[in-house]
Amino acid sequence: MSFDIEKVFSAFDQFVTTIETTENETYLDSITYALRAIQTEEELDLPNQETQDRLSYLKSVFLTDKPESESSRKVIQLALIKGMKGSVQQQHLITPDSVAMFIGYFLEKLVGDHKQISLLDPAVGSANLLTAVINQIQPEVQAYGSEIDPTLLQIAVESANVQRTEVEFFHQDSLTPLLLDPVDAVVADLPVGYYPDDQQAGHFILQAEDEHAYAHHLFIEQSLNYTKEAGYVLCLIPNFLFTSDQSEKLQKYLRDHAHILAILQLPMSMFASEQQAKSILVLQKQGKTTQPPKQTLMAQLPSFKEVQKTQNILLKIDEWFQSER
Repeated sequence: MSFDIEKVFSAFDQFVTTIETTENETYLDSITYALRAIQTEEELDLPNQETQDRLSYLKSVFLTDKPESESSRKVIQLALIKGMKGSVQQQHLITPDSVAMFIGYFLEKLVGDHKQISLLDPAVGSANLLTAVINQIQPEVQAYGSEIDPTLLQIAVESANVQRTEVEFFHQDSLTPLLLDPVDAVVADLPVGYYPDDQQAGHFILQAEDEHAYAHHLFIEQSLNYTKEAGYVLCLIPNFLFTSDQSEKLQKYLRDHAHILAILQLPMSMFASEQQAKSILVLQKQGKTTQPPKQTLMAQLPSFKEVQKTQNILLKIDEWFQSER
């Protein structure tokens, strides 16, 4: 049986909506219930035979047919997009597939011939970015994710299980110490805004003196703290990262601890306003054998619907790697 993403999503969405109604839960929480019901024999108060049949169908397509991890992820992603639509919570947003594709493509180029890598997402959310990157790259991945939001973390756990992707998750404030050895690479869609815990921020070089520190600054420092020497950090940053207040301290920190390999500005068409626009920042942690790039790769990414322009950007990235290696 072929895995028809639209058909499977339609059945999954109807099943989640039924749970939302019968269990009096939010749509996002109901995604967790649905994924758990598909994978276990956990009893749910299902209202009719039609819903029972729908669950049986979902068990069949996800468990018996064992689709590719990426197909399962896309079904869950569609449900997440619906559940997060109109959300006012910054963390209840999802990293677009096109962005995950570029991050995965760049990471693949960086890790080269590695047979295995360790990978951390310190702002893992529902794990959509992390699993999209894992599904895309060639090396075997030992993956870790940290998230403070319990709803998103539960979805992340169930989503990884359905995809048969092994990830070790931490339920905690990711700016507190992690029980984790440094990893080869970090990927993250950085939370943007102030970090309210001034006492914890005081443990960071990028703490602020007379106000709250920026969470996105601290996440960059934390990411480098948990990256091996010469390892990589690929993160989504706000376009104003290097021009806002506190940015001078950040720039000095990066000069002292990392090499800026690339800044790839995402197309404005992806964002509701210029203030929300983001870029992909690619860093290498400094080490005994590392050197700054001859030239930092700077590029304005086109709309991903423009196939030829996207291919041209990929060629530009390839040429940059050839000139740097």
